[in-house]
Amino acid sequence: MSTKAGSPLPSTEKATQYVFDPVDERPVSSAANRGKPTVIVFVTTGDIVGQAQVSYLVHMARNDGDRVNYAVVALHPRKEIVLVDAYRKTLGVEFPVALGDHGATNAAGPFGAIPAVPTTVILDREGRIVWKHTGLAKNDELRGHMRGL
Repeated sequence: MSTKAGSPLPSTEKATQYVFDPVDERPVSSAANRGKPTVIVFVTTGDIVGQAQVSYLVHMARNDGDRVNYAVVALHPRKEIVLVDAYRKTLGVEFPVALGDHGATNAAGPFGAIPAVPTTVILDREGRIVWKHTGLAKNDELRGHMRGL
């Protein structure tokens, strides 16, 4: 979880393995994201704080270009893909968006328990978790945890 002092969590030796159901042809997986720092935010479309978090990532992604991987994982069933795609378009998300299920949010999931939305996870170039935070995280806080990756 996010540390109160602002220091990143120690990296584990093992890379996190994950695959999510993409909204379009762009994959959201450990294999696709390896080699660059990665920021993934877990959201639901009806959560206003999640919308704010996605807006921060949209702004960051425009500045970072292809140096950082960004992704949104919407916790919605496949039958709501049209809703998630409308959310993506409305917020101007140009990076990959995928769908996640209960397996993505429980303690046995690839990122451990995702207790609420939004939850943001930062991974290093090898796919190891560097930082995980539930709640709104502003650009400067995210950038602080990305420094040196």
